[in-house]
Amino acid sequence: MKRPYTYYDWTQSLCEQCLNLISAKIVFQDDQVLMLKHCPKHGHSSAVISTDIDYYLRCRTYLKPGDVPKKFNTPVKYGCPYDCGLCTDHEQHSCLSVVEITDRCNLKCPTCYSESSPSFGRHRTVEEVNRMLDVVVENEGEPDIIQISGGEPTIHPNFFEILDLAKSKPIRHLMLNTNGVRIAKDLDFVKRLSEYKTGFEIYLQFDSFNPDVLKSMRGEDLTNIREKAIQNLNEFNISTTLVVTLQKQQNMNEIGKVIDYALKQRSVRGVTFQPVQLAGRLEDVDPIKDRVTLSEVREQILEQSPLFEAGDLIPVPCNPDALAMGYALKLEEGVFPLSRYIDPQQLLDDPENTIVYEQNQGLRSKMVELFSTGLDDKGKEHHLQSLLCCLPKIKAPNISYDQVFRVVIMQFMDAYNFDVRAVKRSCVHIVSKEGKIIPFENMNLLYRNDKINRLDEIRKQRGLI
Repeated sequence: MKRPYTYYDWTQSLCEQCLNLISAKIVFQDDQVLMLKHCPKHGHSSAVISTDIDYYLRCRTYLKPGDVPKKFNTPVKYGCPYDCGLCTDHEQHSCLSVVEITDRCNLKCPTCYSESSPSFGRHRTVEEVNRMLDVVVENEGEPDIIQISGGEPTIHPNFFEILDLAKSKPIRHLMLNTNGVRIAKDLDFVKRLSEYKTGFEIYLQFDSFNPDVLKSMRGEDLTNIREKAIQNLNEFNISTTLVVTLQKQQNMNEIGKVIDYALKQRSVRGVTFQPVQLAGRLEDVDPIKDRVTLSEVREQILEQSPLFEAGDLIPVPCNPDALAMGYALKLEEGVFPLSRYIDPQQLLDDPENTIVYEQNQGLRSKMVELFSTGLDDKGKEHHLQSLLCCLPKIKAPNISYDQVFRVVIMQFMDAYNFDVRAVKRSCVHIVSKEGKIIPFENMNLLYRNDKINRLDEIRKQRGLI
């Protein structure tokens, strides 16, 4: 008698009930990759971690050495994921650092990883935010991306003072994570945002075109808010990423429609799809039926969007289990995928190398012309800015950021599919109000609000070993 699966690997995960570290098998069964777990107290459980075995295996070979931060903040004492800070055993620096300037929000979404609401928590003081920003700078030197977040950061009474403070520091790219309510309702606010121009981008919640889905996920019909927010951002051409939280039975069928819509907006530079993380406030969400994997999102992009083919959506080598991306160019002739021209082996062998194109006829020839090495009008070499530090440089003297369009899939693990191997490579980190830098997944599972009580219990238990 044979087992119903093929054993592939072993890792450590978390029990979704007690959050203790437990062993987990990685197996292939029924054309899926499963995680089979066993907790001594709560028994067996399983989770689908990929619906595409071939893509999962490809991710295993699509890795790069981690970039080490300038400093670590905590020692290894209890083991991953209980030492966050970053600890000395973490394998990746902060590609994107989230600084939450408030717990408060002008919505109370049924789906919210931080459990924000109009009455929850408090605003951080400017002094606290300054310390949080300085922690990132100390760790990174020149941080790639800092995202001002919340709660809803635009309701902070000192919002622009904080934005000015962030812009005064050596941060390469600043993002504002927002639900768009104030952007839709306050044109003067948007006009002032437009003054920040280069190195600034809006990360705009944009889950659905369906009023019923918006009510289910966000608590109210935000259709008009979304339309007005985009209209205002287009008016001032403020670089914007649409952010779609994906949930089964809700908005998976709208993936292609969102991409098509985004391509037509003057201000939109791309779409980020984030499968719902089963953490925080989750009303009417089934952890099994409503789970969405990165591979499912990738499959739906390929199925619903005529723009992309399989070779256009590739793993991001700093953390391929959590990130996939596809780039395209918006030119007069149309929209053309770009990622298919990236040679993965070249990228791994020499991450500093630029994308190289072979001379050919038609579009390929046009690409070579547009991306040839060149100097700008000041005699300096021009590089098209990338929003992920581990991607190759693109020399593009004839292309502006307005012409770049990207699709990113960003999956944040929860207790059901938690994998220590992957979380050690996490490069999206949240700065806690205590000044610790914590991987996004771990923050929402163990370090946020009253969850810290359970973490303290686990640490006491592990301290006795």
